[in-house]
Order: sequence, then structure tokens, then C-alpha cells
Amino acid sequence: MKKTNKFIYLISPRKIKNNKFYSDLVSVFKSKKISFFQLRLKKESPKKIIKIAKKIKKICKRFNIKLIINDNPFLAKKINADGCHIGQSDSTVFEARRILKNKIIGVTCHNSKKLIKKAIIDRADYIALGAFYSTKTKKVKYKAKLKLIKEAKKITKIPIVAIGGINLNNYKKLLLIKANFLAISSYVWNNKKYKPLEAIKKLKWKYLEMILELEC
Repeated sequence: MKKTNKFIYLISPRKIKNNKFYSDLVSVFKSKKISFFQLRLKKESPKKIIKIAKKIKKICKRFNIKLIINDNPFLAKKINADGCHIGQSDSTVFEARRILKNKIIGVTCHNSKKLIKKAIIDRADYIALGAFYSTKTKKVKYKAKLKLIKEAKKITKIPIVAIGGINLNNYKKLLLIKANFLAISSYVWNNKKYKPLEAIKKLKWKYLEMILELEC
């Protein structure tokens, strides 16, 4: 996959409370650093998720950003989202593919080479690995080492999405080891120092500069 400035896989906050979120989302999308937006609202009803997703879908379409629905391929189909993200305790890639046909289907593989190989066989469109760092978004059950990305790259060309506690202090390490996308949530939506757009602007894809840093 070619290097891209659009290296961020943005995940929604746990709750979307008011219209300020939508204006923040527009400003963040204007940064031109977002490739995917995953709507992840674990505690909301399907009816409310659909209502929110319809608003977000319009914004995603405006900025050519792929809308991914977490966990539920049936909801993804109803919304006509671009795809669905499947966790290991959710549906299967096979079942999601049956429902969504040629839409994007990504799958969480935690820190497991076995699950990576299964995702390759199942023809997932991307593989999410991690958590690489501690995160406030959810309790970390599976801690992954950076070398897992290198090992995955040796056996597949499927894009790798790095997940778990990614922020301004650690994101470069993941780009240097050639993760295709960085899944980010708390750093943007719960940042006490920076507003969402400021937080995104701080994440810079300066590949040659980072290579030089690595060699020093």
C-alpha cells in the first residue's frame, strides 16, 4: 500500500452528546488526515445509532471518508455504510461478507498470529492489531508488541490498523514500523490539552524525517 497522509482511522467517542460533536467532526475531517471513521456506540440502541449514523454519513461523503460501523453488519447494511468492523466476540468475517457483499470488512486480531492467518484466509479487508499501549477507550485484555506488525507484514499485504492508546507521544513508532493506519479515539475526543482539530494537527506524517530519527 502506498504511503498516505490520510493515515488516521478515527473512532467515535463512547457517547455523542450534542451537536458540537458534528462541528468538531467537520473540522477534523478538513485536516485531510482521516481515511476511515468508525461509529462505535456500544451502549446506544440500534434506533439511535441509525439516527446518528445518517448525520455522520453525510459528513463522511462530503470528505470522501469511509464510514465503518462497529460490531453489527446488519446495521451497516441498513445504513448503507462503507463497511463493518468485526471483533472476535461479534459476527464472523464470513457472516459479515454474506450480509455486506463487497463492502469493507475489518477484523480485530488482538496480538495473535493465529488470528492474523485466519483473517487472511477469510479475506478480511483490513486487520486491526493491538492494543499496543494502554487505553481509556476500553479495558486492555490483549497487549501486543510492535514486532507483531513486522511479522504480519511478512505474510500479508492486507492493510494493518494499529490500535490501543495511540497518542502524540507514541504514534511515530507505529508509523515507522509501517502500520498502514492508526486507530485513534481518546486522544482526539478526550484530550484535556488540545481541542479535536488541534490534536489531529499535531499528528504529522513526515516519513523521511522519522527515518532519519530512527537511524540516529
